[in-house]
Amino acid sequence: MLKRHFPLILVLLIVMLALVLPFLLPWTYDQIDWDAVRAPAFNGSHIFGTDEIGRDRLARLAAGTQVTLMVAIAAALVSLIVGIAWGATAGWVGGRVDEAMMRIVDGLYALPFMFIVILLMVVFGRSILLVFVGIGLVEWLTMARVVRGQVMALKQRPFILAAEAAGTPSMVIMLRHILPNIAGVALAYLMLTVPQVVMVESFLSFLGLGVQEPLTSLGILVKEGADDMDMAPLGLLLPGGLLVLILVCLTIEGERLRDRFS
Repeated sequence: MLKRHFPLILVLLIVMLALVLPFLLPWTYDQIDWDAVRAPAFNGSHIFGTDEIGRDRLARLAAGTQVTLMVAIAAALVSLIVGIAWGATAGWVGGRVDEAMMRIVDGLYALPFMFIVILLMVVFGRSILLVFVGIGLVEWLTMARVVRGQVMALKQRPFILAAEAAGTPSMVIMLRHILPNIAGVALAYLMLTVPQVVMVESFLSFLGLGVQEPLTSLGILVKEGADDMDMAPLGLLLPGGLLVLILVCLTIEGERLRDRFS
Protein backbone atom coordinates (compact mmCIF):
# COMPACT_ATOMS: atom_id res chain seq x y z
CA MET A 1 0.00 0.00 0.00
CA LEU A 2 2.78 2.41 0.97
CA LYS A 3 4.81 1.57 -2.12
CA ARG A 4 1.76 1.94 -4.35
CA HIS A 5 1.05 5.48 -3.15
CA PHE A 6 4.67 6.51 -2.66
CA PRO A 7 4.57 9.34 -5.31
CA LEU A 8 1.54 10.92 -3.62
CA ILE A 9 3.09 10.52 -0.16
CA LEU A 10 6.27 12.16 -1.43
CA VAL A 11 4.33 15.15 -2.80
CA LEU A 12 2.43 15.50 0.49
CA LEU A 13 5.75 15.41 2.35
CA ILE A 14 7.11 18.17 0.10
CA VAL A 15 3.98 20.25 0.74
CA MET A 16 4.26 19.73 4.49
CA LEU A 17 7.93 20.74 4.52
CA ALA A 18 7.20 23.82 2.40
CA LEU A 19 4.52 24.89 4.87
CA VAL A 20 6.51 24.18 8.05
CA LEU A 21 10.03 25.29 7.10
CA PRO A 22 9.32 29.05 6.98
CA PHE A 23 8.40 28.91 10.68
CA LEU A 24 11.58 27.03 11.58
CA LEU A 25 14.13 29.04 9.61
CA PRO A 26 15.68 32.21 11.06
CA TRP A 27 15.40 33.96 7.67
CA THR A 28 12.36 34.82 5.57
CA TYR A 29 12.33 34.31 1.79
CA ASP A 30 12.75 38.05 1.07
CA GLN A 31 15.08 38.95 3.94
CA ILE A 32 18.60 39.99 2.93
CA ASP A 33 21.67 39.02 4.93
CA TRP A 34 24.21 41.63 3.89
CA ASP A 35 26.98 39.74 5.69
CA ALA A 36 26.42 36.53 3.72
CA VAL A 37 26.00 37.48 0.06
CA ARG A 38 26.60 34.42 -2.15
CA ALA A 39 27.35 32.34 0.95
CA PRO A 40 28.10 28.68 0.23
CA ALA A 41 26.02 25.83 1.60
CA PHE A 42 26.13 25.11 5.34
CA ASN A 43 27.34 28.63 6.05
CA GLY A 44 26.12 29.50 9.51
CA SER A 45 22.32 29.65 9.58
CA HIS A 46 22.09 29.35 5.79
CA ILE A 47 21.84 25.59 5.18
CA PHE A 48 21.88 25.85 1.36
CA GLY A 49 23.68 29.17 1.22
CA THR A 50 22.36 32.48 -0.14
CA ASP A 51 21.71 33.95 -3.56
CA GLU A 52 23.42 36.87 -5.28
CA ILE A 53 21.84 39.45 -2.95
CA GLY A 54 22.03 37.48 0.29
CA ARG A 55 18.60 35.82 0.50
CA ASP A 56 18.43 32.37 2.08
CA ARG A 57 18.06 29.69 -0.60
CA LEU A 58 16.14 27.21 1.56
CA ALA A 59 13.62 29.85 2.67
CA ARG A 60 13.09 30.93 -0.93
CA LEU A 61 12.77 27.30 -2.03
CA ALA A 62 10.04 26.71 0.54
CA ALA A 63 8.20 29.90 -0.44
CA GLY A 64 8.56 29.14 -4.14
CA THR A 65 7.16 25.64 -3.68
CA GLN A 66 4.19 27.06 -1.79
CA VAL A 67 3.38 29.57 -4.52
CA THR A 68 3.85 27.11 -7.40
CA LEU A 69 1.60 24.47 -5.82
CA MET A 70 -0.95 27.09 -4.75
CA VAL A 71 -1.19 28.40 -8.32
CA ALA A 72 -1.36 24.85 -9.68
CA ILE A 73 -4.12 23.71 -7.33
CA ALA A 74 -6.19 26.89 -7.75
CA ALA A 75 -5.88 26.86 -11.54
CA ALA A 76 -6.69 23.14 -11.65
CA LEU A 77 -9.85 23.78 -9.61
CA VAL A 78 -10.88 26.52 -12.04
CA SER A 79 -10.27 24.03 -14.84
CA LEU A 80 -12.33 21.40 -12.99
CA ILE A 81 -15.33 23.68 -12.45
CA VAL A 82 -15.40 25.08 -15.99
CA GLY A 83 -14.67 21.71 -17.61
CA ILE A 84 -17.38 19.85 -15.69
CA ALA A 85 -19.99 22.57 -16.26
CA TRP A 86 -19.23 22.77 -20.00
CA GLY A 87 -18.85 19.05 -20.64
CA ALA A 88 -21.85 18.01 -18.55
CA THR A 89 -24.09 20.56 -20.27
CA ALA A 90 -22.98 19.52 -23.74
CA GLY A 91 -23.29 15.81 -23.00
CA TRP A 92 -26.69 16.05 -21.32
CA VAL A 93 -28.42 18.45 -23.73
CA GLY A 94 -26.91 16.91 -26.89
CA GLY A 95 -28.03 17.81 -30.40
CA ARG A 96 -27.11 21.17 -31.86
CA VAL A 97 -26.14 22.58 -28.48
CA ASP A 98 -23.58 19.81 -28.02
CA GLU A 99 -22.32 20.31 -31.57
CA ALA A 100 -21.87 24.06 -31.08
CA MET A 101 -20.19 23.73 -27.69
CA MET A 102 -17.75 21.10 -28.93
CA ARG A 103 -16.87 23.17 -31.98
CA ILE A 104 -15.94 25.98 -29.60
CA VAL A 105 -13.71 23.54 -27.72
CA ASP A 106 -12.11 22.42 -31.01
CA GLY A 107 -11.47 26.05 -31.93
CA LEU A 108 -9.82 26.76 -28.58
CA TYR A 109 -7.72 23.62 -28.97
CA ALA A 110 -6.35 25.07 -32.21
CA LEU A 111 -5.13 28.22 -30.44
CA PRO A 112 -1.71 28.20 -28.74
CA PHE A 113 -2.85 28.29 -25.12
CA MET A 114 0.46 29.72 -23.91
CA PHE A 115 -0.11 32.69 -26.21
CA ILE A 116 -3.55 33.23 -24.63
CA VAL A 117 -2.11 33.23 -21.12
CA ILE A 118 0.71 35.59 -22.09
CA LEU A 119 -1.81 37.89 -23.79
CA LEU A 120 -3.91 37.98 -20.60
CA MET A 121 -0.82 38.82 -18.57
CA VAL A 122 0.12 41.67 -20.90
CA VAL A 123 -3.38 43.16 -21.22
CA PHE A 124 -4.66 42.87 -17.64
CA GLY A 125 -1.45 42.94 -15.64
CA ARG A 126 0.56 40.28 -13.86
CA SER A 127 -1.35 39.71 -10.63
CA ILE A 128 -1.27 36.29 -9.00
CA LEU A 129 -5.09 36.12 -9.19
CA LEU A 130 -4.93 36.52 -12.96
CA VAL A 131 -2.34 33.74 -13.10
CA PHE A 132 -4.86 31.46 -11.34
CA VAL A 133 -7.73 32.34 -13.66
CA GLY A 134 -5.72 32.61 -16.87
CA ILE A 135 -4.08 29.20 -16.58
CA GLY A 136 -7.28 27.53 -15.37
CA LEU A 137 -9.33 28.89 -18.26
CA VAL A 138 -7.04 27.36 -20.88
CA GLU A 139 -6.64 23.99 -19.14
CA TRP A 140 -10.31 22.96 -19.00
CA LEU A 141 -10.68 21.69 -22.57
CA THR A 142 -9.59 18.09 -21.96
CA MET A 143 -11.70 17.93 -18.80
CA ALA A 144 -14.75 19.10 -20.79
CA ARG A 145 -14.25 16.40 -23.45
CA VAL A 146 -13.82 13.65 -20.85
CA VAL A 147 -16.87 14.75 -18.84
CA ARG A 148 -19.00 15.04 -21.99
CA GLY A 149 -18.18 11.47 -23.00
CA GLN A 150 -18.95 10.16 -19.53
CA VAL A 151 -22.28 12.01 -19.36
CA MET A 152 -23.34 10.80 -22.82
CA ALA A 153 -22.65 7.21 -21.77
CA LEU A 154 -24.41 7.55 -18.41
CA LYS A 155 -27.60 9.16 -19.71
CA GLN A 156 -28.37 5.95 -21.62
CA ARG A 157 -28.16 3.83 -18.49
CA PRO A 158 -31.42 2.32 -17.17
CA PHE A 159 -31.39 4.16 -13.83
CA ILE A 160 -31.09 7.52 -15.62
CA LEU A 161 -33.86 6.64 -18.06
CA ALA A 162 -36.02 5.53 -15.13
CA ALA A 163 -35.41 8.83 -13.33
CA GLU A 164 -36.39 10.76 -16.46
CA ALA A 165 -39.54 8.65 -16.92
CA ALA A 166 -40.50 9.39 -13.30
CA GLY A 167 -40.38 13.12 -14.09
CA THR A 168 -37.26 13.91 -12.07
CA PRO A 169 -35.90 17.36 -13.03
CA SER A 170 -32.74 17.37 -15.10
CA MET A 171 -30.79 19.32 -12.47
CA VAL A 172 -31.67 16.77 -9.80
CA ILE A 173 -30.62 13.90 -12.07
CA MET A 174 -27.35 15.69 -12.77
CA LEU A 175 -26.58 16.33 -9.09
CA ARG A 176 -27.75 12.98 -7.69
CA HIS A 177 -26.85 10.51 -10.41
CA ILE A 178 -24.53 11.95 -13.07
CA LEU A 179 -21.93 13.92 -11.11
CA PRO A 180 -21.32 11.27 -8.40
CA ASN A 181 -20.71 8.67 -11.13
CA ILE A 182 -18.16 10.80 -13.00
CA ALA A 183 -16.38 12.04 -9.86
CA GLY A 184 -13.64 9.39 -10.03
CA VAL A 185 -12.76 10.11 -13.67
CA ALA A 186 -12.85 13.87 -13.02
CA LEU A 187 -10.51 13.43 -10.05
CA ALA A 188 -8.08 11.38 -12.14
CA TYR A 189 -7.90 14.02 -14.85
CA LEU A 190 -7.65 16.74 -12.21
CA MET A 191 -4.52 15.01 -10.92
CA LEU A 192 -3.12 15.02 -14.45
CA THR A 193 -4.02 18.70 -14.86
CA VAL A 194 -2.02 19.79 -11.82
CA PRO A 195 1.44 18.89 -13.27
CA GLN A 196 0.48 20.58 -16.55
CA VAL A 197 -0.40 23.75 -14.64
CA VAL A 198 2.85 23.52 -12.67
CA MET A 199 4.78 23.46 -15.95
CA VAL A 200 2.80 26.38 -17.38
CA GLU A 201 3.26 28.49 -14.25
CA SER A 202 6.97 27.69 -14.08
CA PHE A 203 7.42 28.60 -17.75
CA LEU A 204 5.55 31.89 -17.31
CA SER A 205 7.60 32.73 -14.22
CA PHE A 206 10.77 31.81 -16.09
CA LEU A 207 9.77 34.38 -18.74
CA GLY A 208 9.00 36.95 -16.05
CA LEU A 209 5.24 36.85 -16.69
CA GLY A 210 4.20 34.86 -13.64
CA VAL A 211 4.17 35.91 -10.00
CA GLN A 212 6.08 39.07 -9.22
CA GLU A 213 8.43 40.20 -6.48
CA PRO A 214 8.48 39.97 -3.53
CA LEU A 215 6.80 36.60 -4.18
CA THR A 216 8.78 33.83 -5.78
CA SER A 217 8.04 30.47 -7.40
CA LEU A 218 9.99 27.46 -8.62
CA GLY A 219 10.03 28.94 -12.13
CA ILE A 220 11.55 32.18 -10.88
CA LEU A 221 14.11 30.27 -8.83
CA VAL A 222 15.07 28.17 -11.86
CA LYS A 223 15.55 31.34 -13.91
CA GLU A 224 17.66 32.95 -11.19
CA GLY A 225 19.67 29.75 -10.83
CA ALA A 226 20.24 29.52 -14.60
CA ASP A 227 21.50 33.12 -14.68
CA ASP A 228 23.93 32.38 -11.86
CA MET A 229 24.73 28.75 -12.71
CA ASP A 230 28.44 29.23 -13.33
CA MET A 231 29.02 30.66 -9.84
CA ALA A 232 26.37 28.86 -7.77
CA PRO A 233 25.07 25.65 -9.43
CA LEU A 234 23.09 24.79 -6.29
CA GLY A 235 20.76 27.68 -7.09
CA LEU A 236 19.64 25.82 -10.22
CA LEU A 237 19.89 22.23 -9.03
CA LEU A 238 17.68 22.68 -5.96
CA PRO A 239 14.56 24.24 -7.55
CA GLY A 240 15.07 22.37 -10.83
CA GLY A 241 15.34 19.00 -9.11
CA LEU A 242 12.36 19.73 -6.87
CA LEU A 243 10.26 20.83 -9.85
CA VAL A 244 11.05 17.64 -11.76
CA LEU A 245 10.32 15.50 -8.70
CA ILE A 246 6.91 17.12 -8.18
CA LEU A 247 5.99 16.77 -11.86
CA VAL A 248 6.99 13.11 -12.03
CA CYS A 249 5.18 12.16 -8.82
CA LEU A 250 1.96 13.97 -9.74
CA THR A 251 1.98 12.48 -13.25
CA ILE A 252 2.48 8.94 -11.94
CA GLU A 253 -0.34 9.32 -9.42
CA GLY A 254 -2.65 10.88 -12.01
CA GLU A 255 -2.03 8.08 -14.50
CA ARG A 256 -2.67 5.49 -11.78
CA LEU A 257 -6.03 7.07 -10.99
CA ARG A 258 -6.90 7.37 -14.68
CA ASP A 259 -6.18 3.68 -15.28
CA ARG A 260 -8.27 2.76 -12.25
CA PHE A 261 -11.38 4.69 -13.29
CA SER A 262 -11.16 4.32 -17.06
